[in-house]
Amino acid sequence: MRRGPPVSFRFAVQFAMWQFPGPSLVARSPLFRVLTNTGDSLSASPLFAAKYAFALSKSRQESELRYAVTILDSLVKEGYEHQIDCMYGSATALYLLGEFKEARSRCEAILRSKPDSRTAAELHLASIDAIEEEEERRAKQIAIGGSAAVAVLGAAVAIGGMLLKKR
Repeated sequence: MRRGPPVSFRFAVQFAMWQFPGPSLVARSPLFRVLTNTGDSLSASPLFAAKYAFALSKSRQESELRYAVTILDSLVKEGYEHQIDCMYGSATALYLLGEFKEARSRCEAILRSKPDSRTAAELHLASIDAIEEEEERRAKQIAIGGSAAVAVLGAAVAIGGMLLKKR
């Protein structure tokens, strides 16, 4: 009979993250070992690794989001049975990291194999919108920078012209 605390997964992950901040420390925590019934490896329990990575993929910390992508990508490479879900979790984490093009490409891969996935389609559209907004913002910054350069050049020409008139 397996012994361990009768706690929900969400509470367990939150407790482990509070007690042992940082993904690598959580994976080595005693609570992690109890929940996975393993020594120290995520690979011993793919189901727990997937749940753990999904919890991390909703985080606000960059290191946890990157760790979630790493775990989910490794599960896909290892042939985990819920590969589409892992790809979606990875796309979500990438979107939250601001890597919209990579998130879009993951969603496109999901939609190629599962075209009726509403959540992947929504994330795909959100990624496209974010890419367009980012490009608009860059274009505005370039325009502002160009305008400033023209203004400085104009001021230099005007000052040069005034100096030549005085001679």
